[in-house]
Amino acid sequence: MRRWALASVIANVGIIVTGGAVRLTESGLGCPEWPKCTVDSLVATPEMGIYGAIEFGNRVLTWVLVAIAIGALAAAWRRVPRRSSLVKLAFGACLYVPVQAVLGGITVWTGLNPWVVGLHFLASIPLVALSVALYVRSGEPDGEVVPLVPRAVRLLARGLVGVAFAVIVLGVVVTGSGPHAGDAETPRNGLDPALMSQLHADLVWLLLGMTVALIAALHAVKAPDAAKRTAYTLLAVELLQGVIGYTQYYLDLPVVLVGLHMLGAGVLWVAAVLVPFSLRKREPSEVAVPLHYEIHGDREGDRIIEPEPVA
Repeated sequence: MRRWALASVIANVGIIVTGGAVRLTESGLGCPEWPKCTVDSLVATPEMGIYGAIEFGNRVLTWVLVAIAIGALAAAWRRVPRRSSLVKLAFGACLYVPVQAVLGGITVWTGLNPWVVGLHFLASIPLVALSVALYVRSGEPDGEVVPLVPRAVRLLARGLVGVAFAVIVLGVVVTGSGPHAGDAETPRNGLDPALMSQLHADLVWLLLGMTVALIAALHAVKAPDAAKRTAYTLLAVELLQGVIGYTQYYLDLPVVLVGLHMLGAGVLWVAAVLVPFSLRKREPSEVAVPLHYEIHGDREGDRIIEPEPVA
């Protein structure tokens, strides 16, 4: 179950990167129709060149997401004993992946409208969070949630996740105002790239400050080492992502660095979502163990010799 969940996390971050590759290579309209690649062909044709191959390749990866989602659902369903929490999470992912695919089709129909393209990117964010939740929940029991830190620290962690999401949203807006449109003829969103980049950077600094504050709080309340490691991992990802972001800005957005920055956005989101999970644990549910009893004697004089747990 955990392997399927981990595969889902990796695949959903990966589709963010491949979607970015489509945009950065100006292959967004390599397949000008949807769900077919062209009016007459379901797949890309040799005449469409490299742009068609890149865009169609990204569409094929959607079916990889579908296969992984179905595999995770099957693993959750066949698990013994079956846990409804895992089945619900896996089923939610199965429903969500087609929605993401339809949004991809709408981006093609709208000629890569920058706002629709941004929405298509952001649609991956809840799916990544759902996959992370499935991964964490598959490694713990279904018992009662036990907080490991005071409520104020847990609220800080949740606020941190909200700011991380806002950072990603504003990063999408920055991209919509910049040069990488996905196609040479696609218009941009009309916002000032310098101003949007400044606002994005301001939110990044806020996220960094909140992460440092969280780490200090975890040390102050003597939180478990696992929780501290999760917070430090998030801080390391933020710092690396910040270095890439500032470098790409001052180098006029080279495509390689922009692609790495998109990968970093996915990894940062995974690291942020893991933080609240690290601040609590679940106790195993108390489930009665069925016993097998040896009964000897007649009906009136039955006596229990030795209880044996059923294997």
